[in-house]
Amino acid sequence: MNGDFLDALQQLAREKDISPELLLETLEQALVTAYKKNFAAHGGEIKVRINSSQASFQVHCRKTVVLPDEETEMGPNDILLEEAQAVNPDILVGEILETDVTPSTFGRIAAQTARQVMVQQLREAERAKVFDEYNARLSEVVTGVVERREHKTVQINLGKVEAVLPPQEQVPTEPYRFHDRIKLYILDVRNTPKGPQVTVSRTHPSLIRRLFELEVPEIADGIVTIKAVAREPGARSKIAVTSRDEKVDPVGSCVGHRGTRVQSVVNELYDEKIDIIRWSPEASQFIAEALSPAKAVKVDINEEQKSALVTVPDNQLSLAIGKSGQNVRLAARLTGWRIDIRSESQVARAALMSATADGEDTPAYSAVPVDDADHAVVASMETADHSPSVDESGHANGASAPVAADEAPAEVEVAV
Repeated sequence: MNGDFLDALQQLAREKDISPELLLETLEQALVTAYKKNFAAHGGEIKVRINSSQASFQVHCRKTVVLPDEETEMGPNDILLEEAQAVNPDILVGEILETDVTPSTFGRIAAQTARQVMVQQLREAERAKVFDEYNARLSEVVTGVVERREHKTVQINLGKVEAVLPPQEQVPTEPYRFHDRIKLYILDVRNTPKGPQVTVSRTHPSLIRRLFELEVPEIADGIVTIKAVAREPGARSKIAVTSRDEKVDPVGSCVGHRGTRVQSVVNELYDEKIDIIRWSPEASQFIAEALSPAKAVKVDINEEQKSALVTVPDNQLSLAIGKSGQNVRLAARLTGWRIDIRSESQVARAALMSATADGEDTPAYSAVPVDDADHAVVASMETADHSPSVDESGHANGASAPVAADEAPAEVEVAV
């Protein structure tokens, strides 16, 4: 071993981002394996010590001193007291005799064995370091480059490792072209025989949360907080924000000057629409805000069933429901409440029928005749067993689609 060899080890440690101490320990293990395979006649426990300052190493054989016993068979790591005292006269029974068995030369085969062992150890150490690094970044956003497609799976180069973007975590409207740079949410990190496997996502609701943390300093500093996220990937998302400082507008902070901040997030998500909602601890106000851009006239809530009846102007009924029920479905996921939407004329007609009813118990939401195509859409979210909710990770249960006019019977009953 010479100084050039140790310099090469130092350079390798820098390239692999591995500590020099770990590299020397790996080299010692490689030399022990090579010695055992080529110089196994000594028996005993083999230890290798590397002296980096003198660019040398020594091989020691350790054996336990025992008394001769006909009943007990000696092990490979034992040595008789008489033989041990020939080397060290002062040694006693039970002590460890350590002798220097450093060979004059390792030889070509032994050196090749040491090299193979060291390469394998370095590979395992590098894999362990990559796994620890990305496991610590779980639920964070990373930037990657699209490398290739394998069937429906997209391979993403993250620099030190290739990540997998499975089909269920892809947005159907996104192209994923070769060499595209995209931001991804780290969903899972696993250790496999081929090395660490990182699974990423482009559909996870928390991706939007992390993107706003990168773009909005107030969120990164904790002044503005994202309370809830509801998302239909590739189409539209809603986020509810609040501020700990009365002087800081949470919605304005997320929008930015002339919309620059929110536009950066929209561009990253390939023009996915984003509604920024002001969060409120009062359920009725929060539900009204969540139905934006529609303006709610009145919100009646039922705390026991966690449902709400929202009244909107006649000309905003379709806007409140949204295309294929998208707006009210996202509002239900964002708030965690079941939401029923009705127009002012529907509510007035129900009140008139309730007032003219003779001796009949009137339900909370009366039956409403559907005789006008303009008022024939009633948005009724899922039942209590499938009520929309948003969990801590941002995933939400879905909501049922609205009842269309051509699918409705003569009367549509909407109950809490």
